[in-house]
This record gives sequence, C-alpha cells and structure tokens, in this order.
Amino acid sequence: MSSISHRILNMAESATIAMSQKCRELQAEGLDIVNLSIGEPDFNTPDHIKKAAIEALDKNMTHYPPVAGYPELRKAVCERLKRDLGLDYDMSQVCISAGGKHTLANVIMSVLDPGDEVVIPAPYWVTYSELVKLAEAKVVTVECGIEQDFKITAEQLEKAITPKTKMLMINSPSNPTGAMYTREELESLAEVLKRHEGIVVLADEIYDMITYGQPHCSMAQIDGMKDRTIICNGMSKGYAMTGWRVGYMAAPVEIAKACIKLQGQFTSGVNTIAEAASIAALRESDEPSRKMTEEFHRRRDMMLELLRQIPGIKLQTPPGAFYLFPDVSSYFGKSYEGKKIENSADMVYYLLTVGHVATVASSAFGIEGHIRLSYAASEEKLRKAAERIKKALADLK
Repeated sequence: MSSISHRILNMAESATIAMSQKCRELQAEGLDIVNLSIGEPDFNTPDHIKKAAIEALDKNMTHYPPVAGYPELRKAVCERLKRDLGLDYDMSQVCISAGGKHTLANVIMSVLDPGDEVVIPAPYWVTYSELVKLAEAKVVTVECGIEQDFKITAEQLEKAITPKTKMLMINSPSNPTGAMYTREELESLAEVLKRHEGIVVLADEIYDMITYGQPHCSMAQIDGMKDRTIICNGMSKGYAMTGWRVGYMAAPVEIAKACIKLQGQFTSGVNTIAEAASIAALRESDEPSRKMTEEFHRRRDMMLELLRQIPGIKLQTPPGAFYLFPDVSSYFGKSYEGKKIENSADMVYYLLTVGHVATVASSAFGIEGHIRLSYAASEEKLRKAAERIKKALADLK
C-alpha cells in the first residue's frame, strides 16, 4: 500500500518544470542546450523595485504581515485596476498570495465543490486542469485549434455548459499561445453566461502588460460581468519579478474572504519584503516594463520570420505574452535513425536530444500537434534555436 495520497498520485507533473529540469541536467553534462521551455522574462527586476525591498529590510519589515497582504499593497492593486481597466475595487476584495499559481489555487479551492464542472478552453496552461482535479471537480475541455486562433467561441461555450457547470477559465493573453480575446469576443461569451446563473469566470490576466498593439480587455469590464469575474494576476511577468513570488486576485467580496480564510490556514501572509517591492512596482514607473515589452515585440517578429522559413510549420501571430505555438503536425509520421515521430511529446524529445533545443509538447496543454517555445531569451539564443529546429526538422525523413 502506498503512503502517498491518491490526489498526489493522480496529479500530473508540470511539463514545463520537468522540461526545464531535463534541460538543466543535459547542460550540466556539458551539452549546449538552448532552453526555450521556461516561461520567465530574461530581464532582471527593475532597480527602483529592488531599492524598495532594500529599504524595507532597513526598516525591519520582517514580521508577520496580514494574511491578505499589507493594506498599502491591496490599495495599490485597486489603484492599478482603476487606472488600467477603469474598474472600482475595495481592498476587501483583494487577496495577496505567493505567486499567480497560488492565487489560482486559492480561488479554485474556495469556489469549487466535488463534482462541479469547469469549462477550460484548450490549449490551456498546464496547471489549470491539475488544480481543478485537486478540488475534486471535473475538467470540461473545449478544443480551440489554430483555425480559430486558439479561442473558445460562444457556440462552443453554450454546448459545453451543463447544470453542473460552476466556472469558466479564461487566460488572456494566453499561455501557451499568446492569443488574446477582443472585447467583442468577451461580450459574446458573456451573453451566453448571462443565460446561465451561478457560473463564475476565473480570468487569468498574468500577461496583461505584455501586449503588442491589441489592448487588453478583461471579462470584468464587460457589462454585468464584474460581480461574476475573479481577476487573477501577479507581479511575475509584467515586472520581471518571477522569483519574488507575489500574486493577487480581485473578486466579489464573498470569494475574496473565502480565499483569505483558506490562505490563513495554508500559508498565512506573503513575504514582507516582496510585498514592499510590489508596492513600488505598482505605484512607480512602468517604463522598464514598457521597454521589456518592446523588446519582446521585436523578438516575436524575428522568430516569426525565422520559423516561417521552415516548410510545413503553421503559425499564428500572437498579440500578447512571449510564446509561439507552432503547428508541427506535418512532420508526424517521419523518422530519424529509425525512430518515428508520432506526436508532440516525441517531437520535443527529438528536438531536445538531436536539435539541442528545449521546447514543451502541446499535449501538456490539452491539445495535440504543436510545440510551445518561449522567446524570452536573447536574440543570439533565439537565432541559434531557430537554425537548430530548421535543421532537425529537415533531417526527418
């Protein structure tokens, strides 16, 4: 008999973390691997944010913080939501957590009961389905392919809803595709949801600052949806603060209180120094974030140009985040040294071991036929990766 619980035994390991670990192992063996598997800005945290952390240490901000986060940080979140989205929130509707993933976990565990159904458009971020399973709820996957820009339609949503549906999860801009929902698309989804009371929307907006021309729109901005939407966000992507581990949510007060109650038993408050740094990030200059986004935009365009030179690859132009999600299915069925590429998992293993480029299989994101690669890397590394991918695919017969 195993001493490990079924909830852990039945949980999938994070494919992105697993690939990054495998990449590090090969690099430790001396192999030159270009790692495009990790979803992390390759920029350092801006100096004014680090300065605020140092000042917090000097002021001895080293004691337990409030469970929900320092009032000043919760107010700063409200200020940002008002400034960027035009939405009014009170700090009683905000909870600060240990990263965006923790925020999602708090919401899912606070809202879902066993047997509830959650509609998740695929491709989706690898952790969504596993958190829903941990809550003993059911994942209802709706496949949204490249032909519809990886976004769920109102017709698909209507068809997926049952009397047990409790939540719709929307990620815009998206990991793994970079796709973004327009206001008109969100309005069409909202019309469906308005016919079905009791369904809440978990809106993961962690990449909302990294967009290229198309403005970010939140489901909470759509008429009639603010009181049914839970905005989940954090400091990691837009402010290059992945290691600081600060996320936040804004929601109807009943849900916010539930998340705070849960967090009080699981983790209590978030690291005090990271909270102080986050206040500075939210209230002071966004110029470093804008410059970072401009660089991501340039890299996106460069990688699109390079990858579109490879025969058989299909790509959409993502308006946000820092990922490409090319369709490589035209290479399935081909072989290298007698080993056939049958699916996306085979493809990423081949690209890693033969091409020496680390990517992530689309099967981890709930859909087949694609690979995910991050362009949060230097131009030199990206050019090297594109050349290696091109050569490796050409060698398949």
